[in-house]
Amino acid sequence: MLTYILKKTGYGLRVIAGVVTLVFFLFNILPGDPARMMLGQRADEESVRVIHKDLGLDKPLHIQYLNYVNDLLPVSFHSVDTSGNFFLDTEKYTSFTVLVKAGNDRIILKKPYLRRSYQSRRNVSDILKESFPNTIILALAAMLFAFVLGVLLGSISSLYANTWVDRLIQVVTSIGMSLPSFFSAIIIAWLFAFVLSKYTGLNMFGSLYAVDDMGQGEYLQLKNLILPALTLGIRPLAVITELTKSTLTEIYSQDYIRTARAKGLTTAQIIWRHALKNALNPVITAVSGWLASLIAGAVFVEYIFDWKGVGSVIVDSLEKYDFPVVMGSLLVVCVLLVVINVVTDILYGILDPRIRIR
Repeated sequence: MLTYILKKTGYGLRVIAGVVTLVFFLFNILPGDPARMMLGQRADEESVRVIHKDLGLDKPLHIQYLNYVNDLLPVSFHSVDTSGNFFLDTEKYTSFTVLVKAGNDRIILKKPYLRRSYQSRRNVSDILKESFPNTIILALAAMLFAFVLGVLLGSISSLYANTWVDRLIQVVTSIGMSLPSFFSAIIIAWLFAFVLSKYTGLNMFGSLYAVDDMGQGEYLQLKNLILPALTLGIRPLAVITELTKSTLTEIYSQDYIRTARAKGLTTAQIIWRHALKNALNPVITAVSGWLASLIAGAVFVEYIFDWKGVGSVIVDSLEKYDFPVVMGSLLVVCVLLVVINVVTDILYGILDPRIRIR
């Protein structure tokens, strides 16, 4: 089991390393000078050189890459000058612990540093701390909606197989799978927040917290969560519905179900006491994978509904060429995806020894 865990962890680390490399070189070969973006196109050359030196852009590209990786790693390498002072930017590393001293070199333990925004000069980690919880809440709400309704519709579809009820649910799930999230977001926002707004009371735009009319505080607006969660949950809802139906249909032919029927149990008792418990195993597996995908795929939904999450931060930063924020956001989402997938694989290995053997 230890070998299996190390193998999966190593695979996850290789994926993260590949994404870090790809993201760095992709955003460093794009046209545009960060110093000009910060100072304006009419800035003098001396000011531009100072900004280049401050950001480390005066060094060769491979040195910039090594410095970027060094900033990201929790254990990083640094040097000291002749007076024993660290060549460390205190704005980068507010706290650290020296692990190893070797001559003028030091190995330190610190928090990963995601750089600073070109526009606001705030740490990217602080920006993500404000926006990431909103994305997590949106993804969890969408997954809860998809899971509950998907299991219910899948159960009904399997119970009334080959009837008009089953065919109607199949049409709905097919439409849900085929519609792109940005298109369904526009349709849902227009229908429920514009055409039917008099009856639904829902807003077309808005985040989890809203500012009062006097601008003197924030208050919770849970109704703003309904439409983006509904939009984001449509596709996993379709998958969970079909998966629940196919699994239940297969389970209905098992011997223990026939035995339950022979004992006189009603159809509802058979489904809730016996069939559904076994049918939920593949559904939960799908949920774990979809939850990570929802977090990564919420960009368009957040942007259309003006939901203040990571998706909105990425789009806004791309418009302003604020590359450190975009890079930091992509890396955090990537790490989250990898961690969820690795943990899921490890849990599979714990629950099913055959997976470890394979």
